[in-house]
Formats: sequence, structure tokens, C-alpha cells
Amino acid sequence: MENQGIIRNVINVKTPPAQPGFLGPDHTARAVIHQEFEYSDPFIVLMDDFLDKKDDTPVGGPHPHAGFETVSLLLEGEIGDEAHTMKQGDFQVMTAGSGIVHTETIEGRSRMRLLQMWLNLPKADRWTAPRVQDLTFENAPTVENNGAKTVLYSGSFAGLRSPVQNYVPLIVADITLQPGASVSESLPASYNAFLYVINGDVRVGDEASLLETNQIGWLSRGSANEASKLHIVAGAAGARVVLYAAEPQHDEIVSYGPFISDTQEEIKALYSDFRHGKMKHVSTLPDTQRFHY
Repeated sequence: MENQGIIRNVINVKTPPAQPGFLGPDHTARAVIHQEFEYSDPFIVLMDDFLDKKDDTPVGGPHPHAGFETVSLLLEGEIGDEAHTMKQGDFQVMTAGSGIVHTETIEGRSRMRLLQMWLNLPKADRWTAPRVQDLTFENAPTVENNGAKTVLYSGSFAGLRSPVQNYVPLIVADITLQPGASVSESLPASYNAFLYVINGDVRVGDEASLLETNQIGWLSRGSANEASKLHIVAGAAGARVVLYAAEPQHDEIVSYGPFISDTQEEIKALYSDFRHGKMKHVSTLPDTQRFHY
């Protein structure tokens, strides 16, 4: 009989409130992860942004990042420009590394929902050359079984493997469950992991802890040499949840504005580089630093 190891149970539940976003009155944002890196390592920030833009006034614009990766999953709508557009279900990892400028401008009327995470880079890779990886919904590995559909965007999970390359071992899986359906899958026990409920409700683990729409449930962990199992059962209306799981890096970070670093001095240097035009725009990256899957 397979040794399934520890059962991943919910150890902490939060319900992040919807707050006014920075793009104006049509933008609401939920800070799913924010200012809790001591516990969330290697996840720095996770924002759930919803925009229902009802006019043609442009919002957003160019801004820099450095020292981490953005991990974006578009749940609804479209975002981007003529050069590159993300559509519903598409996934992107942008490695800011040594520094990159990108533009998120929305010109006309638009309705979209985006999950965007800041993922810490290992200390040895913090200043790596920037790169962008795009995985379309159509090309994301998918499995359906007994009323459960799993779309895998990063890592290995549910017998699937994503083509996306990772500096930090990372699993991102979008799981849709019909009413009463369940999934039971292995996870590396040492990975820090959580579930974020997009809609419906689920029971998790052998304790059958309840997670409802817009709640985040942090999962128990084990050690590197253990196995672990994640068990989820959907409620009467079914459910959609996104699983994030990644290997903690155990490095302290300094966070300021759009930058992550190891010291305050590095933060000052990054601002100087940006002001003096030393950070290139993402659109200028050579093909060797852009990956389309």
C-alpha cells in the first residue's frame, strides 16, 4: 500500500476584503497575501484584481520591477497590448531579476480578473537576467477525472508536468470540481502551500476544514523526506480553487515599492538605475529571453 505520508490540513484561514484598487473606481483588489513573508516564504504578495472599466480613459502605465518574479494567472477577460495579449486562462512568469520595466495599460472598456503573485527568487539568482515565459490556456497540461478538472501551469502535479521553467520549485494548479467531486493528490511535504477559492466551497484534509469563496487556506507542512497528500472535496454547488505550492527559500528580504532585495543599499541602487534609464523595457528583450509555450 502506498505511503501517503502526512495529510495536508488547513491551519489558517483568511478572508481578504475587497478594497479600492489603484486603477480608479472600477478597480477592486483583494490582498490575498501581504506583509507576512515570515510565514508565506517564498510567496511575497498575491493580489486578486478585478476591473470592470466602463469608460475609454486609459489606466495603468509603465513601471519597474527587480529582485523577484511576477506570476500571473488571468481568470477572466484580456489584458495587454498589440505586442502581447493575455487571454482568459493564460499564465505568465516574468522574471524581473536585475531589473525590467513593463507596461500594463488598459485603454478602453474592459472587464478582467487577474491573480498576480510576487515570488521570491533564490538569493543566488536574485539578479539574474530578466526573462518572460507565457503559457496559453490551450497549451496548459490538463486532466479530467470523476468530475474534477485540473489545469497545471507550473511544476508537477496530478500526473502532469508544466513546461514553465522555475528558479524556485513552484506548483500552480487551477482545479474545478463538480458538486461533490474530489481530488486526492501528492504534494512535496516541505512545500509551503495554500488554496484560494475562486467560487463555491470545499472541504480540505482529514479534518474536512471548510473553505469558501474568496478565502485563502494555508496548509500544514512536513519535512523534505516525507510524503504528503492533498485531499479536497467540493460542496453542493461545486467549486473552483487555485493551488499554489512552492519550496521556501529561508532568505530574509528587503521590500520597498516595486523592488525586492537583500539590503537597503541595493534598493537605492535600483531606484538610481531606473531613474537613469538603465532598466530595459520588457518589449526589448531578445528572443532568447522570451519563451512561448
